[in-house]
Amino acid sequence: MKKKSEKKNEELRVGVFICDCGSNIAGHLDCPDVTEYAATLPGVVYTKENLYTCSESGIVEIQDAIKKNNLNRVVVASCSPRTHHPLFSSSCEQAGMNPYLFEMVNIRDQCSWVHMGQKDIATSKAKDLVRMGVAKSISLEPEDDIESSVVRQVLVIGGGIAGLSVAESLAGMGLEVTLVEKSGKLGGLMNNLHILDSGRPAEEQVGEIAEKVLNSENITTYVGAEVKEITGYIGNFCATIQAGEETVQKIIGSIVVAVGAVPLVEKGLFGHNGKNIITQMELEKQLKNGDFKAQKVVMIQCAGARNEEREYCSRVCCLTAVKNAMYIKKHNPLADVKVLYRDMQMYGDEKEKMLWDARGMGISFEVYDQTKAPKVSDNGKVSFHHVTMGEDKELDADLVVLSTPLVAREGSAKVAGLMRVPTDKNGFFLEAHAKLRPLDFAADGIFVCGSGRYPVTSVEARTQGIGVAARVASILFKDKLIKSAIVAEIDEETCVGCMGCMNVCPYEAIIFNKEKEVCEVQDILCKGCGNCASTCPSHSALLRGYKPEQLLAQIRAI
Repeated sequence: MKKKSEKKNEELRVGVFICDCGSNIAGHLDCPDVTEYAATLPGVVYTKENLYTCSESGIVEIQDAIKKNNLNRVVVASCSPRTHHPLFSSSCEQAGMNPYLFEMVNIRDQCSWVHMGQKDIATSKAKDLVRMGVAKSISLEPEDDIESSVVRQVLVIGGGIAGLSVAESLAGMGLEVTLVEKSGKLGGLMNNLHILDSGRPAEEQVGEIAEKVLNSENITTYVGAEVKEITGYIGNFCATIQAGEETVQKIIGSIVVAVGAVPLVEKGLFGHNGKNIITQMELEKQLKNGDFKAQKVVMIQCAGARNEEREYCSRVCCLTAVKNAMYIKKHNPLADVKVLYRDMQMYGDEKEKMLWDARGMGISFEVYDQTKAPKVSDNGKVSFHHVTMGEDKELDADLVVLSTPLVAREGSAKVAGLMRVPTDKNGFFLEAHAKLRPLDFAADGIFVCGSGRYPVTSVEARTQGIGVAARVASILFKDKLIKSAIVAEIDEETCVGCMGCMNVCPYEAIIFNKEKEVCEVQDILCKGCGNCASTCPSHSALLRGYKPEQLLAQIRAI
């Protein structure tokens, strides 16, 4: 690896670049004045005002200035470091400067935007912020990126449609996959479904994928097995699998959680008895086995969902009800099928068309008052308050079908604990970001897909599985992993081994060395949050790039 070092006692040569950000910054403060002021600061040998510093021409100006003026520190005063720091630091590195000697100052979000119409105040504050940035840059130290090896093997937990899709895709890329399914058969919930909304038998579709997985040379499958322990970090995890009497250990580079979800079966819900009052999943079984005989069917939506205990919409319940109602009506046009609902959630154009087609077949959809839940009597009568009609109604039913939500599996919390990944209040796995990183956990190298994350259709589960495979491949096809050097470090000479830092580390990146009786940071796991540095009573824990002398330099400057 190229050593990114700096000569000792080298003359400090700081370059400062002030960004107009169009009118975002220049429209509210005097950028030329701030640029002139920056030139008077200690160590500054070059200053430049840019219209857009992040543009291609702006980046070229920074790189040219580094080379022509022998700059060994660069300060950019512009917008948010959260979005632009990586761009500027990597540009400095391309010009031959250590990227960790770059400092960024936010004069947009923290200055121009909060002092609109106060040009003098905004300009004065921008000068203060630039002065602080220059002071910190002088005390920055060159660092080396942290490197780690990669094991090109993947562990997939869960053998439903999502897990099978991940395994199939990764194996097709040539990666070694270990698939662990807790039950005795691959396929998950789809094994219990009758047909999909496409009309194809669900078990047939998932069976084809399962067969491909079982016949793949790159996939080792364990059914009736369970993951007992997971240690390590991205690129080098160690998983212990209990498969019957056999205990297997696997070294893997990445983990995928695809444990799925299960339909709610709540005792006493609307008088559920498994006979004349059943769930949609029990109806699926009747239809699949040819046991369905009812003539008058009433389906009740949101049974056990969207209430104080479970506030969420399960998404797939309405689709399932419409699909099953259409199947019943198609095979018995004289059947009386009614659906009682609060509001129908049919996602996408095709699903919306299904709803209209169902109405055209003579299936009745009637709105009930959510504050007055329908009541099911022992004699098969279903009474409810019809919102549209504004009156109470009573329906005869041979069979009452409850559309219950998918809920998190009982063992989800245990699986989450193995990898120290979060779950939400409903027990579903919580992704890093619902929009920006919907298939990632905050923990590096661990991904999630399928209904274990949130209730999804079989198509969505398969799509997410393929998406996760792409995310995994983006990591495992690298020769090595490289991460930022902005991590914590602990001074062994002053550490007293109180382990206070271990208690506040959210990533479990700190371990206790029993031989030395001191705490140590595992660089590859550290996210640089700084919790340990702010907690350590002996000041032994420090965060690179934010050491006391660097922060104090900013404080003294202001």
